[in-house]
Amino acid sequence: MIKISNYINGELTPPANGQYIDLFDPSVGQPYAKVPDADAADVELAVAAGLKAFPAWAATSINERSRILNRIADLIEESLEELAKAESVDNGKPVTLARAVDIPRSAANFRFFAQAITQFATQAHEMTDAINYTLRQPLGVVGTISPWNLPLYLFTWKIAPALAAGNAVIAKPSEVTPMTAYLLSEICIKAGLPKGVLNIIHGDGIKVGAEITKHPKIKAISFTGSTRVGQEIAKVAAPMFKKMSLEMGGKNPNLIFADCNYDKMLETTIRSSFANQGQICLCGSRLYIESSIYEKFKKDFVERVKALKVGPPADPATNIGALVSKPHYEKVLSYIELAKSEGGTILAGGEAVFPEGHEKGWYVSPTIIEGLPPNCRTNQEEIFGPVVTIMPFDTDEEVLAYANGTNYGLACTVWTENITRANRIAKTIESGIVWVNTWMLRDLRTPFGGVKSSGVGREGGFEALRFFTEAKNVCIQF
Repeated sequence: MIKISNYINGELTPPANGQYIDLFDPSVGQPYAKVPDADAADVELAVAAGLKAFPAWAATSINERSRILNRIADLIEESLEELAKAESVDNGKPVTLARAVDIPRSAANFRFFAQAITQFATQAHEMTDAINYTLRQPLGVVGTISPWNLPLYLFTWKIAPALAAGNAVIAKPSEVTPMTAYLLSEICIKAGLPKGVLNIIHGDGIKVGAEITKHPKIKAISFTGSTRVGQEIAKVAAPMFKKMSLEMGGKNPNLIFADCNYDKMLETTIRSSFANQGQICLCGSRLYIESSIYEKFKKDFVERVKALKVGPPADPATNIGALVSKPHYEKVLSYIELAKSEGGTILAGGEAVFPEGHEKGWYVSPTIIEGLPPNCRTNQEEIFGPVVTIMPFDTDEEVLAYANGTNYGLACTVWTENITRANRIAKTIESGIVWVNTWMLRDLRTPFGGVKSSGVGREGGFEALRFFTEAKNVCIQF
């Protein structure tokens, strides 16, 4: 059985306590590797390594930092097939998805910030008798905590800007999906990343994530995960005056108007509902359809969703793979039962699936639910699985009230050919991201994050570089 190692001070090391936990393959429901059950001792070693490495890394030229990050991107691309298969086994997603999206985007994250840091400029302000200029300086040792749904994709989204800005990083991947972070450790060694600049600690949130959050030498926390955990991090980090970027849950609405490009909308809505088994914080889980096309949409959508193949991630024909873990599988099924008790009608799916040869895996059919009120728990709480609700609406005002009627505000999608309506809704809707006639079309220069219970702060582009640096004003009188 594979044994994963921590990555501390440039070396692959076992956990200080010698303890490991099982790592499961969701497609068969069986353990296939061991992951360190690290604790405070490993975090201390990593912080010590980061503190030692930081001064030299911060003093390293921007061009040299850029060169190393580009080298890491090259090696990720060279390892595409190995990383895609590892991601699929670890997460349960179809290997075709990991090959086409997750791993290429991970390389793109490093390459983007390798270039962005060379363009990251500061300002000068001239007075009649003085000049002010602003320095942007790295913070020191920073912590990143990333989730299980897009393991390498979101792991690199955090560490790449932190490294580019000149920080040393203590990074915790999810203990549920750590394999590609471990493989990235090997890539960083091969790329020549200086020792101690990046340290990767494996283990659960209580033993590792909490230690990273409360460590007095760690100056900032960048977290992606549930709103509940984000709240716990804020309780600890805020009184310590740490910088925080918290990207949390979503209950994203799709607003579908009768004047949309219907075929494009239908194709994209299937993807935005069920990509990665619905385990993407940006998936649209509440579908609101204008009444005049509601019955047509329902018929077409149900027909297309029933045709999706649920099966082993390694099968090229699979559209819907396994859910990431048994507890999450049970949670999703419990919400389907809740929806029934709340008066919902299951139009498609709504059940566990047992593919031949993978009967012990954690599979749930893509599920469409009709007839629920907008304020019920199923429509208010994040399920994070292959489950969507559909509901008709008549007016712009009505659908905006539905869309804004949750505690979340991460992303939304608006389908209309009316540019005036699109702009009006984009301005009014409570969401950090608004897609019009598309979904998941991302320019890495743009700010990423949510409002309300979906997040604090922004990632992406220069926003990320600003987060991982501190502004210092210098005023010189003539």
